[in-house]
Amino acid sequence: MRDIQKTVGLIADKQKKCFLSYIDEDGFPQIRAMLSPRERDGVKVFYLSTNTSSKKIGCFLKNPKASLYFVDQRFYNAVCLSGTVEVLQDEDTKKRIWRLGDKMYYSKGVNDPDYCVLKFTAEKGRRYSNFKNEDFLMEEN
Repeated sequence: MRDIQKTVGLIADKQKKCFLSYIDEDGFPQIRAMLSPRERDGVKVFYLSTNTSSKKIGCFLKNPKASLYFVDQRFYNAVCLSGTVEVLQDEDTKKRIWRLGDKMYYSKGVNDPDYCVLKFTAEKGRRYSNFKNEDFLMEEN
């Protein structure tokens, strides 16, 4: 892959949803569909909103390892990023990624205790395109 930033960024930015995996309390992988990330820093750091009360939050606090998967179903281009998740509840981050319409999910607004931010930091990835897989490390970008 010539340009990780461009290739992965295009796939991630075009999707309305992504898939987040984590390890549950029994050591099994779990996958959740998520709204697309609200913000990203290159293709290494992604910010997603979620409910503090969701089961995945407790799992991330015990084991931060995760994967973030984006797929363009029209052309079946995909990228799976592997890394870690931090659960953020600071007001600055919550305000920064808050969007119009979020009150539908978090009735008390940006300060709703059931609203938090997941910061996913990728360490490596794997891209699938044209019937081929390609592994890469984030140091490459």
